[in-house]
Amino acid sequence: MSALALLPAVASVHSQVSPETEVCGARGERSWLCSTVFRVSDNDRAAEIADAFAKPVRVVLILLVAWFVTHLVGRIIRRMVSAPSKANNNKTKKSPFGFIDTGGVASARRAQRAKTMADVLGRLANAIIWGIAVLVVLGELGINLAPLIAGAGVLGIALGFGAQTLVRDFLSGFFMLVEDQYGVGDVIDVGGTVGGTSGGVSGTVEGVSLRTTRLRDVEGVVWHVPNGEIKRVGNKSQQWSRALLDIEVDRDTDVASATRVIKQTADAMWGDEGWRDAILTEPDVWGVEELGAQSMKIRLVVQTIPLEQWRIARELRARIKAALDEAGVATPRETITYRRVDPPPVAEEGPAGGAEGDR
Repeated sequence: MSALALLPAVASVHSQVSPETEVCGARGERSWLCSTVFRVSDNDRAAEIADAFAKPVRVVLILLVAWFVTHLVGRIIRRMVSAPSKANNNKTKKSPFGFIDTGGVASARRAQRAKTMADVLGRLANAIIWGIAVLVVLGELGINLAPLIAGAGVLGIALGFGAQTLVRDFLSGFFMLVEDQYGVGDVIDVGGTVGGTSGGVSGTVEGVSLRTTRLRDVEGVVWHVPNGEIKRVGNKSQQWSRALLDIEVDRDTDVASATRVIKQTADAMWGDEGWRDAILTEPDVWGVEELGAQSMKIRLVVQTIPLEQWRIARELRARIKAALDEAGVATPRETITYRRVDPPPVAEEGPAGGAEGDR
């Protein structure tokens, strides 16, 4: 068959191409905006203009969707970690996370922790959502994402090796906030060995962030402790505290009499109008804690509200001392024994003039 014979067939196929395909391109390549404008207006020029604006419109729609999803996720996060209402403050509650126990924590502290958690999770969600949106926009603009993703992977590995300590600090701070290990105003003991005092820092928490914890000790020194370096935490002011006193009396003192005086004094302070709210339960005398050669120690424990144990212990010591003196209960006194020995012999002196010859 000659080439001239094929010309009518080619012309027939060309004549069957729709006007929409001529203006907006083949199916699968045309933009939805161009097709929609052409079908509505049946105008080639309007469809071409719409096709030119199709890519910017898609970019704007992607950004709008990312903005909407960001706000939606933010509201969901705030609802999930928000503190329960005041009517339920006395009930043991758990947030939808399950592992965030909100029972027994003051409402102000719970609200502060919920706000911090919402901020942290919200920023993480924003970073993920907007990161995906930027990648989709770059794809719409025709930019090859493979080199960018490979470069980002290499950069992430480099940052991971170079900032291991920083990442550990942030993760530790995040879980400290989630588990409510301590908060601003608590008196804590961090670092060092469990049960020991070497290498540890104790003081009042003045600030908590994802990276560091700032606390001030009894001497007024401010310590900045990286969260990743905290291996254990002792909170001395969470939910309730305990004043522990070891009262030392003479070894020959009647234990029942001394215990009775100590118990009556502590109970009297518990019923005092000025101390009733600070002492949570009835004081308890545990008994003889230590027995020495000249003295013995009787232990008294008092459950108090947080941060009041030291003030109550000081007042109790003063009252118990006065009560023991009034009851005639002897307290141990240090005994020093001097042993007299024979004086050393006196050396005999020589003749009066003998010393002159030695000069």
